[in-house]
Amino acid sequence: MEVKTVWIIDDDLVSQFAMTYKIEQSNENYHVEIFNSAEKALAMIKVCEKTLKDMPNIILLDLVLPGLSGWDFLRELEDIQGHTDDLEIYIVSAFTNSMDRKLAEDHPLVIGYFNKPLNKVNVDQIFRRHKRN
Repeated sequence: MEVKTVWIIDDDLVSQFAMTYKIEQSNENYHVEIFNSAEKALAMIKVCEKTLKDMPNIILLDLVLPGLSGWDFLRELEDIQGHTDDLEIYIVSAFTNSMDRKLAEDHPLVIGYFNKPLNKVNVDQIFRRHKRN
């Protein structure tokens, strides 16, 4: 069975641990990679694009990050053509700002928006949607 990859882009250690734990509890066929910054994740996406492998299947993206924000990450990602089309990106934020939620709903790269902490129901929703596609 093919192992899928989930990238967590979040600078908060507690959130990283909690999301990883929920993912590992829900489905053992997903490998988790953690990035503390949007810059590191973008650099890895560019490497993946050049080598045509190791692109993540799902990205869980925090909006408030040091350096580039989650929104900045999405803008940069829009400039990368090709293998990013199949990415499923979910915003996972501690802030319930209705403006951010609306922007996420309207963003072409964002599949969904969840409040932190991510719970088992949220993770199950993400995986169910991923299996359908």
